[in-house]
Parts: sequence; structure tokens; C-alpha cells
Amino acid sequence: MKKASPRGTYVEVVETLSLSELTMFCDTNADWVVKLVEHGVVTPVAETTPEWEFAPKHIARARKAARLMRDLGLNVAGVALVLDLIEERDRLARRLALMEG
Repeated sequence: MKKASPRGTYVEVVETLSLSELTMFCDTNADWVVKLVEHGVVTPVAETTPEWEFAPKHIARARKAARLMRDLGLNVAGVALVLDLIEERDRLARRLALMEG
């Protein structure tokens, strides 16, 4: 899938990242991603493939998890809780906006 940029050039839109690509994107290692999967922070598209693939939602969650761990010193369980609370807040804000609009 391609997406046009303001200057008329095209930028490739990523639909999934492999495990190795995700580790490079988050500047981490595979063991860290495995811990995120074990704690339910991210979920691979299919766990039976030779190398896990991650959808955009989980790519973003992994990137946020890396920032939370680096900047706030949270452990994986803490990151899982914080990300769930942020998503719940965003869901409630969207619902409120619909009710007000």
C-alpha cells in the first residue's frame, strides 16, 4: 500500500514488521519482544510462522513500551498496565466526543 506525501512523492506504508525488524525499530532485542508478548503488551499476527509478524497497532505499542521503559524505568508489567490505561482513556475520550458532538 502506498500513501502520497504532500510533495507528490510516495512513501511506503508498513503493514507488518517481522520480529527482527521490530527489534531494530525499537532498538532492542528479541528477548525483550518475547517478554512483551508473554505479558500481552503486543501480539504477533500469527505465532506459528517461522518469524513473528506484528501489525501496526502492536508496532506502535512496542515503540511506546520501549519509551516508557527507557524514560520512566517501568518494568514490562507496569508498561502493560500503563498502555491499557492510556487506551481506555482514549476510548472514553472518543466516546465522550461523540456524545457531545
